[in-house]
Amino acid sequence: MHTFVRVAELASFTQAAEALGIPKASASTAVQQLETQLGTRLLHRTTRRVQLTQDGQAYYERCKDLLADVDELQSMFQHADGGDGTGGSGLRGRVRIDMSTGMARNVVVPRLPELLARHPGLEVELSSTERRVDVVREGFDCVLRTGAVVDASLVARPLGPARLINCASPAYLRTHGAPHTLDDLAHHRLVHFVNTLGARSGGFEAVVDGTLQAIPMQGALTVNNAEAYIAGCLAGLGIIQVPRLGVLDLLAQGDLVEVLPQHAAPPMPLTLMYANRRNLPRRVRAVMDWLAEVVGEHLAQDAAAPPPGATDGR
Repeated sequence: MHTFVRVAELASFTQAAEALGIPKASASTAVQQLETQLGTRLLHRTTRRVQLTQDGQAYYERCKDLLADVDELQSMFQHADGGDGTGGSGLRGRVRIDMSTGMARNVVVPRLPELLARHPGLEVELSSTERRVDVVREGFDCVLRTGAVVDASLVARPLGPARLINCASPAYLRTHGAPHTLDDLAHHRLVHFVNTLGARSGGFEAVVDGTLQAIPMQGALTVNNAEAYIAGCLAGLGIIQVPRLGVLDLLAQGDLVEVLPQHAAPPMPLTLMYANRRNLPRRVRAVMDWLAEVVGEHLAQDAAAPPPGATDGR
């Protein structure tokens, strides 16, 4: 059943076998035996793709719940005598999560040792690819997302607003000076960010008279991922607008400097998202609760920070 679920999610015997660490022939045989036992075809197989049948789709949904229940039972009773040093409450098994590189580097990874010390049997697979992963197809248990929720098929757990700041590098400021008002931006450069290259950049976002406005700015570099966005700023190519949590280390080291603090863009929602399952494994629920706690502490610090000194300049 576990093999069938991975084949269904990845739509490929080859990819499923690689993910499970077994030969492709073993994956194919396992699914064939399952179909024989059930007396129905679960998958349409062609030379190009593997697709669920109608019965396969129904069986897949039930399998996911059943396998989650099995994981729950196994983690509940393994080492129940506390012989693993956790007093019988230790989590066991793998949890796969995805988040931005900055969030991983500044917020989550520094706190991971305490989680793994409490649960030596836990294995964490952390992806920071700077792309929107497919939660179901790629086998992720949960993902951290900044911005509006766009995937209605996932369960969304709001964590709070993430503060945005405007940044520039010391090299940029030495060359161009620091902007003090929004009018100064006419003489500055922006590193433009777009989801798809070729799309038009919105410009510098700021709240003016209570309304969010996009101020057009010049800039030679346009990027479509967060790492290149920050790299462009570090290289002195322009100003960027980013979640503060993602650049905490660069601010502390002086590699980036906050500018125009009185004209920061509105905060963006930070959300923990996961597949819609009736029963989540205990280890997944526990790791999500831990993530919410760790991230929540940083968000609370941001919220408690005094507001930047405002000016009347535009």
